[in-house]
Amino acid sequence: MKPSTLRIGYRYRPGRLSPAYDHVVIGSGMGGLTTAALLSDFGRKVCVLEQHYTAGGYTHSYERNGYEWDVGVHYIGDVGARTRTRLLFDYLSDGKLDWAPMDPEYDRYYIGDKVYCAVAGRRAFRDNLVASFPEEAQAIDRYMDLLTEASRAMSAFGSGRVMKPWQRFVAKPFLRAQMPSWLFETSYEVLSRLTNNQDLIAVLCGQWGDMGLPPKRSAFMVQAMIARHYLHGGYYPVGGSWHIAETIIPKIRQAGGEVFTYARVRQILVEEGRVRGVEMDDGHAIECDSLISSAGIDNTFRALLPADTVSAAGYEPLLAHAKPSFAHLCLYAGLKGTAHELGLPKTNFWIYPHNDYDRAVDEFVADMNAPFPLVYVSFPSAKDPDYLNRHPGTATIEIVAPALHEWFERWEGTTWGKRGDDYDALKQELGARLLEHLYDKLPQLRGRIDYWELSTPLTTDWFGGYRHGELYGLEHSAERLQQEWLGPRTRIPGLWLTGQDTLTCGVTGAMMSGLLTVMAVVGMRRMTPLLKRIYGGA
Repeated sequence: MKPSTLRIGYRYRPGRLSPAYDHVVIGSGMGGLTTAALLSDFGRKVCVLEQHYTAGGYTHSYERNGYEWDVGVHYIGDVGARTRTRLLFDYLSDGKLDWAPMDPEYDRYYIGDKVYCAVAGRRAFRDNLVASFPEEAQAIDRYMDLLTEASRAMSAFGSGRVMKPWQRFVAKPFLRAQMPSWLFETSYEVLSRLTNNQDLIAVLCGQWGDMGLPPKRSAFMVQAMIARHYLHGGYYPVGGSWHIAETIIPKIRQAGGEVFTYARVRQILVEEGRVRGVEMDDGHAIECDSLISSAGIDNTFRALLPADTVSAAGYEPLLAHAKPSFAHLCLYAGLKGTAHELGLPKTNFWIYPHNDYDRAVDEFVADMNAPFPLVYVSFPSAKDPDYLNRHPGTATIEIVAPALHEWFERWEGTTWGKRGDDYDALKQELGARLLEHLYDKLPQLRGRIDYWELSTPLTTDWFGGYRHGELYGLEHSAERLQQEWLGPRTRIPGLWLTGQDTLTCGVTGAMMSGLLTVMAVVGMRRMTPLLKRIYGGA
């Protein structure tokens, strides 16, 4: 496979633009692509602008030295049956996106010197927990009930995000009744009422890396949403994560739209308080009356919009409640030999120094030489049954850990790949530390790594456009989730929002945000027939 195969989209040139578009979307992540694809179903011509060399946002893949890695789609839940998640994926991809199940033990937690696991299937998940904590059966059953209650509440939460302010005001008593107050407590507060067993709490929060906040800081609603999302196991897109964007873009093109790469937006153009288009890095202006930003709240309001527009619309005090999530490191490793030959599982590893996750984070923030509070290990070539058809005789591993953007600030403004010996030395040190976690769990791999490289928060900014290196946009705290202004609608005429910052984190959260954004743009009356086509009787 040639490297250009993974470069999805059409390279931007002013001469390649249509004379006019119904909508312009900034960012080709899952939220932006979903929004553009669904708007195309209404006959709208949509221009998607992606600053990277390939479309897909955190769903894109890349190749180097004969290996291929995903950058954000480590696993997806809720796609093994005709769920609402699966049906929407099927609709967007025209049924061309297939999913491969991981091992029944989809997550393994190394908590200090103890090992636990998550097993696919609601009953199997529950029984496995009870087998590990037999004295906690009542607490575990209550936890399972809470997951169901939280799942039901997500519909009300999403509905509230779509409503106009006056509608939300009228519906507020109903919405509150549908969303118990404990949804907006911290994960630790809710779980500590169920049990005093700190190991059990740690296991239940063993996926905290999937939202970027440890249990004493994360909102229980998001903890519950993630746990429920994976109850029936983890899945991986057959053909690699880049295949997600590849299968969605044709729907955008059917209505005359396009997804442009190398298309960096310099600023959003505003006249008399209303959005009029965007100015590109080359100075070219693309005019439009409907602009949808999937670039994230921070980029949209602090980098792309004129400061006086943001202030006049009253967003300055609101932005103080929108804080970025943790930055991260990711080590991409390539090995000679197949996943089977090397003994690589289809199970994710979550490695923790002990069961007090928040203390581990605090210690790491205070001292970067302290143990990583979390090390996540994924085996993408083992998960993808098509991988060896593209890269025979090889295997890949990804290792993710939290990091602070501040550690890399002195290299801000430098060019990727040319940041100097000090930067490279720091990456080498951090990468070696991460590899030791891998060798500790899979000692047969020591000496088998053929190639590896480490991405830092500056890499995330360079390729993904997240200025603080954050993986999940805004932090998923209770404060953030209760910000009613974080939805598709804005106070600036002509400007709409989509992506994980307007709903919840992850690929599925961003996809659902795209659905809600289109619902807000076209109205519920026009949206109803489309929803019937997507979901039928589901």
